[in-house]
Amino acid sequence: MVSTADFAEIAALAGDPARACMLQALMDGRALTAAELARAAGITAQTASGHLSRMVAAGLLRVEPQGRHRYHRLASPAVARMMESIMQVAADRVPTPRPIRTGPRDRALAQARTCYDHLAGRLGVALADAMVAGGHVELADDAGLITAHGRDFLSGLGLVLPASGTTRAFCRPCLDWSERRPHLAGTLGRALCNHAFDQGWVRRVDGTRAVSVTPKGTMELKQQFGVDLAAF
Repeated sequence: MVSTADFAEIAALAGDPARACMLQALMDGRALTAAELARAAGITAQTASGHLSRMVAAGLLRVEPQGRHRYHRLASPAVARMMESIMQVAADRVPTPRPIRTGPRDRALAQARTCYDHLAGRLGVALADAMVAGGHVELADDAGLITAHGRDFLSGLGLVLPASGTTRAFCRPCLDWSERRPHLAGTLGRALCNHAFDQGWVRRVDGTRAVSVTPKGTMELKQQFGVDLAAF
């Protein structure tokens, strides 16, 4: 059982504004250097180094040395789920009486973004809905499975899935904090996301977790999944 002290330590680490910025910067699944994370948090390299060391020691981040560089990434999908849950709770706070106007970046994040290693936002939810409606996936509140029909469908798209008997959840719903409905996570969600990038259906938007759908992606998503982006 997790001790109160351990719980408080993780909460305190994630709750610091600078560390929260760095954790959010890593939510797109990529690995970043200390200098890149320092810029994301708006702090000095020396201050960032101290924050990163604490998060690595606590198991929130892991370091991947490559040549002269050291890259940081989230330690596990569990850390990404924790961050997504915090975002959901933060979004549920009582709204202010005056409506808040969001900028283009906020709208882009709501439209389509990466949630660690899978697609989220309206695009991610629409893909999950399409997979369920097509009989490719079955989702419950906290679990999911891909059907034989679903494997055949994805194989026809050229998406080769690993065996489902892995330690990581193969297919599970992840509650989307902006849509409040599930998108696909787990091994299946990661495979779909990677396929979308590899096929040129989506591309990253610099400086944010948002992704944009290419003209090719708009056509393929409608033809293959029945997802009409014009309806978003």
